[in-house]
Amino acid sequence: MAVLDLSAYGLTEEQRELAAMVRTFADEVVAPQAYEADRTKTLSMDVVRGMGELGLFGLPFPEEVGGQGGDSVALGLAIEGLGRVDQSVAITLEAGVCLGAMPVFRFGTDAQRGALLPDLLAGRALAGFGLTEPEAGSDAGGTRTTARLEGDEWVIDGSKQFITNSGTPLTRFVTVTAVTAPAPNGGRGEISTIIVPNGTPGFTVGPAYDKVGWHASDTHPLTFDGARVPAENLLGERGRGFANFLSILDEGRVAIAALSTGAAEGCLEAALDYAGSRQVFGQALGSRQAIQFMLARMQLRVHNARLAWLHAARLRDAGRPFGAEAAIAKLTASDAAMDNARDATQIFGGNGFMNEYPVARHYRDSKILEIGEGTTEVQLLLIARALGLGR
Repeated sequence: MAVLDLSAYGLTEEQRELAAMVRTFADEVVAPQAYEADRTKTLSMDVVRGMGELGLFGLPFPEEVGGQGGDSVALGLAIEGLGRVDQSVAITLEAGVCLGAMPVFRFGTDAQRGALLPDLLAGRALAGFGLTEPEAGSDAGGTRTTARLEGDEWVIDGSKQFITNSGTPLTRFVTVTAVTAPAPNGGRGEISTIIVPNGTPGFTVGPAYDKVGWHASDTHPLTFDGARVPAENLLGERGRGFANFLSILDEGRVAIAALSTGAAEGCLEAALDYAGSRQVFGQALGSRQAIQFMLARMQLRVHNARLAWLHAARLRDAGRPFGAEAAIAKLTASDAAMDNARDATQIFGGNGFMNEYPVARHYRDSKILEIGEGTTEVQLLLIARALGLGR
């Protein structure tokens, strides 16, 4: 089976056309600027707008709110196609949809949807989701940021870290989780989500992080010091912020699995090309059985990862429970990305240590796929719970 042959995965003609369109955009627009974007740690707004013009930010949303009328499979195909050549661009799309626009669509009022979704779904604006804090990562229920009502305003104090799409020229707002009422017994307090527009007094976007990978992805810490927003900026029902986020997180895990699959595939494509052209002792590197077996295992990982995320996405689109399958997909695909990046770098030898080669960037970028949207250990915990263990 060819690396790019998607015909064996039960996709519709429309889905295959979407995948082909995104892969063409990735190869012709995203890939040529990927190294320079990584080197300068700059997210191209032209690329973001280009994704918007293709309708990628609106893929899983209904047409009546400005979307493309697609589903989770469509979004995953787009993210996978981008992840092949540039994980920073792929995560920009994933976060823009799953963490930026989706909470507004799922839980927002008609007024919030009408004001925010048109630009988000067209790629004219981006939004971040402020969940993680210095002492609340995997245990996001340990949120310490607070929001109290004073008259008709929320007053927000606290900090967030590692927030994607929070400081770009297109960023319109961030949605933050905050404790809106303490627990009466001193336990976990009531957590709600609140929309905070960029430029709000008391809301500061800190300098971009100096990261190991995803250099062109926009990631910042946020601080809130008496930041005031209208009471109607509450997103969803008060006290349901954490529960609502958990439902969003399952969809995000499927999307990250698709991104990871794209990264694993990009490594395989590059390694195949290199093994075919690199001459060692008068023969192509790919003529060596050890290299052939390594490439075969890389193909195996791509195949299994794609099957896993497609299965989870199809369950979600059918309205069936998919939480355990999302965890399986995320774990399978992130492992595939990391393993393929390591093997591709080994095949490239010294060249694999040079950032100008995509496998070097994938090697750095892929580690975060085992951490973000729930660590490997969290996925194992969720899978174990689905088996009835550890309750």
